[in-house]
Amino acid sequence: MRITRYGHSCLLIEHDDARLLLDPGIFSQGFEQLRGLTGVLITHQHADHLDVERLRPLLDANPEAQLHCDEGSVGQLADLPHAVVREGDSVELGSSVQVIGSQHAVIHPDLPRIPNVGYLVGGRFFTPGDAFTVPEADVEVLGLPTAAPWLKLTEAVGLLRDVHPRIAFPVHDAVLSPPGLALWYGQFSNLGPAGTDFQKLAPGETLSV
Repeated sequence: MRITRYGHSCLLIEHDDARLLLDPGIFSQGFEQLRGLTGVLITHQHADHLDVERLRPLLDANPEAQLHCDEGSVGQLADLPHAVVREGDSVELGSSVQVIGSQHAVIHPDLPRIPNVGYLVGGRFFTPGDAFTVPEADVEVLGLPTAAPWLKLTEAVGLLRDVHPRIAFPVHDAVLSPPGLALWYGQFSNLGPAGTDFQKLAPGETLSV
């Protein structure tokens, strides 16, 4: 499995016969030139995870790619062909993809919660989108949400400990400054569970596992 970051929560997952793009949003760059995609996976409707303006030409250039999304993103996709996935679903896109989780984390009690799904790819890599979902299955590699209006450091560390992957790397970190990134990453390394290797994986870098 190869995992390449394109900033924030946007990832290219290459496993078996799959080339899956996850959450191409407004804070991410470089994914626009990707070709040979077998699928595009959207966790939820927020713009930092779904940039429809750049998604449309990407799908035009990747006619074999199947777009899968949560039910809350449907209204933004207009005439783009897509399939809605929900917790418990499983799809085959060159590698198995299990759908885990159903709701976004609470941003503020006065704001309604929206749908949000996480994806477990190939039984190995998991990222929850904007949620604290812990899969029942063992997770080898975790994309760990790092910083957001809905997220405290103690919650991120709690998720890291609960999932207890072999390897973790940051996602959802575009809202932090460089000094903030160093601080958060250091805490993940210091407070993460024994046996978990936290890797920084900057945008543009690839992790092979």
